Amino acid sequence: MDKPSRTLFVDTATKYVFLALVEDGAVVDSVYQEGINNHSVTIMPLLDDMLKRRRLSLKDLAEIIVGVGPGSYTGVRIGVSIAKMIGYLNGTPIRTVSSLALLASGADSGTVLSFIDARRDNAFMACYQIKDGVMTELIADTLENVEAFKAKLAAPYEFRTFGAPDVHKILRSGLTMPVADVHGLVPNYLQVTEAERKKADA
Repeated sequence: MDKPSRTLFVDTATKYVFLALVEDGAVVDSVYQEGINNHSVTIMPLLDDMLKRRRLSLKDLAEIIVGVGPGSYTGVRIGVSIAKMIGYLNGTPIRTVSSLALLASGADSGTVLSFIDARRDNAFMACYQIKDGVMTELIADTLENVEAFKAKLAAPYEFRTFGAPDVHKILRSGLTMPVADVHGLVPNYLQVTEAERKKADA
């Protein structure tokens, strides 16, 4: 009997930790849990519990798909670091996906504006069209003034700020990208950190 193909989804770019285990195309377990700035504390126990429920180890994973942002600077880094660690230690292939695409995937159909607040009237945003369970990117990830971005869109559209992703839409839409070098995998921050801004201004 062939060994089942198992894909682990990981995303920590928002205030929610998202984990999903896909086995031969079916989601067999998932977690979508709100955190309190504590993803670094909760993600490994959540992942460990998920694997134990399925009687699996990290070595049983055939692939990891990780949300690389944009989003919370610390949050994005946590998910990417976990994926890199698993990939490097076990030789597991990694694919990346926009965290905004994951956010949009939970919508049923139509035009979807996915939104992660970046403060000061700005946000990380992207726009997708969902039809027959397939997502098409209309506007790529951007950090922009919220009202200016909304002005580009034709109504109606769904405004999506939270909700569990639909990994089937991601898998069938060709929105993931393979990682050739695990060491070169970095988050898509779309902005410099406060420390980097202060250093540049000094």
